[in-house]
Order: sequence, then structure tokens, then C-alpha cells
Amino acid sequence: MASIRREVLINAPAETVWAALRDVGALHTRLVPGFVIDTRLESGARIVTFGNGQVARELIVDVDDIEHRLVWAIVDKPFQHYNAAAQVFSEKPHQCRFVWIADLLPDELADHVGGMMVQGLATIKATMENDAATGKAVSASVASEPG
Repeated sequence: MASIRREVLINAPAETVWAALRDVGALHTRLVPGFVIDTRLESGARIVTFGNGQVARELIVDVDDIEHRLVWAIVDKPFQHYNAAAQVFSEKPHQCRFVWIADLLPDELADHVGGMMVQGLATIKATMENDAATGKAVSASVASEPG
């Protein structure tokens, strides 16, 4: 099983980054605009459309407000197994570390998924740092969790 870990330092408060990450229905507007172009919620899941045209149905496994951790799974092809978690850690008052881990099968998909994770993290960093620099306050979506 491939296990991929990527992380990035973000010059924005952990609480701000967590608020965007935990808003599971607003990936395309709050966290990774352009990398994700649409997010639709359905019971217990979100349908994510990526900028490259790929579509994935992600089951929301856990939204942990104490640990600032989101866990999701993909149970559709081409994966035999896919489980991922993203977590935000406070580093300094206005800096945090964003960690994204994905475990998946088949192993042959690891390079593609790893590349998408790098691109996604670059987008998260740019979006969150731009929002912090401009003082942009983005309100949470009305339906922040499926259910």
C-alpha cells in the first residue's frame, strides 16, 4: 500500500486555515479554488470536481474540531483503497503547518496522487496566505458538513 505524506508551512493563523478545511462543501471557494472547481454535498459525502476534470466521491469520515483534522475516503475506482487525512497544526501566532496524508491502493496511482497533493498544497498555501494578507474574512458555507 502506498502511503504519501506532504506538508507545507502557511503564513496564516491555524484557526483560519482550519475553518476553510473543515468547510467540506466549500473546497472550490475557500481552500483550493481552481484546483477544485466544484463541490457538491450529499449525505455523508461530497462530490469533488477537480480542475483537471477528474471527479471523486469522497466519504467524510471525521471532522475533528479539537485536533483540526479532517478524514475522508474514496471507495470508487480506480482505487481499491483510499483514505486520507489533512490536519492543521499551529506553529506561531500567524503561521501553521498543513499536513496531508493519503494511503491508497493500487500503488501505481501513488505518483499521480502525490503530484495532485503537491499542487493542492501549493493552492492552499497561496489561497490562505493571500486571504491573511488582505484580511479577507470568508464566512463558512451554510451547509459545512454533510449529513
